Amino acid sequence: MKKNLLTLLSLTLAVSLTLSSCSIEINDGDNGSGTVTTPGTTESVLSGSGTLSGTITKDILIKKGTYILDGVVKITGGATITIEPGAVFNAVTTKSSSLVILQDGKINAVGTASEPIVFTTTNKQPGDWGGITLYGNAPIKAVNGLAQALSEDGNSVYYGGNDANHNSGTMKFVRVEYGGKKINDGTSETNSMTFYSVGAGTTLENLVSYKGTDDGFEFFGGTVSAKNIVAYGNYDDSFDWQDAWSGQNNTNWYAFQTATGNFGMEIEASANVDNTAPKISNITLIRDANTNPEVAGSVEISAIQFKRQGTGIFSNVYISGYKNTGGKNAYAVLIQDDATNTSQVTPGKVVVSPINYVNSDNQGVWGYAQTNGGKTFTNAGTVTKVSLTPGAWATVDGVNLLAGLQ
Repeated sequence: MKKNLLTLLSLTLAVSLTLSSCSIEINDGDNGSGTVTTPGTTESVLSGSGTLSGTITKDILIKKGTYILDGVVKITGGATITIEPGAVFNAVTTKSSSLVILQDGKINAVGTASEPIVFTTTNKQPGDWGGITLYGNAPIKAVNGLAQALSEDGNSVYYGGNDANHNSGTMKFVRVEYGGKKINDGTSETNSMTFYSVGAGTTLENLVSYKGTDDGFEFFGGTVSAKNIVAYGNYDDSFDWQDAWSGQNNTNWYAFQTATGNFGMEIEASANVDNTAPKISNITLIRDANTNPEVAGSVEISAIQFKRQGTGIFSNVYISGYKNTGGKNAYAVLIQDDATNTSQVTPGKVVVSPINYVNSDNQGVWGYAQTNGGKTFTNAGTVTKVSLTPGAWATVDGVNLLAGLQ
């Protein structure tokens, strides 16, 4: 495939203050091997408007303003992308656009509750673009216990490393709208936010995934933890992980499923019996009335599903609105296979307690797709919904995404 040689406008701070916009344009090879050509500077600046595209290999600072994200933008070669509060990116929807932080890149995207960093589209349709993907160097356990695996996001990147504390950067008060693009090869897909082998040195706080066509947040192994995260209106699962993700310091997870949605949480460890259970305190999962799975008649209507040796220690869990649909039963917790029940539930590596399961069907019992394990629970009325700070970071087109918590 041919390469288009574009021009980099790299401005010093003094010059950038005199211009209202600039663009970062680079050699954009189809295999991501292009390099930034810059006239003697080490940092590039976008100062209010412009276009972000191609492969970025030098530090870049993006100030408050409105920008275009054109195609697959990769941060690599030791570069850091720094994004200031109030920056808004409109992704091009006529091609596969996404922001990808590779293992040797870093992101420093720190917004505020009143001035979040927003990635969206002018089209405003679920699945418009590919969302944000971070790659780290933390350990994974893929199928058959492999320490590396090939990504499923269309970038064909091998992920999995040996640095549990690897730092891919910081994301705070960042919102991704209309992501989770399905890729035309029929097997690849992206989520609103995807974390491949991301390490515990990375900070993920106050993040929103809004109306993507795949998962809201998905973790492929790694050790990173996330706090104050919101998945709203995503078509597949709100929260999903595999490859033995093992984050230990997670808290305040909120999902609101509406119109189309599968599981609130889909959990697996890629069939690895030996895995470290992640820990999450304070979870709220709400399924709006008349929400249906992507495929009619699917069993993907329960709040939390464990399968393929998936584990998790969850405390203070509030679940509401999970009703029997399409002839299938909905449960607070569904165990899909006997192997997971035997090797993970029985030894105590799957814990969902205390739990308050209201306005839902099949009260007081876990569901079992194969042998009925017979686990029961009593609602803990003291468990209430997650508390999150309101503000622009969780508001889209005037709609307060946290209204369901009130």
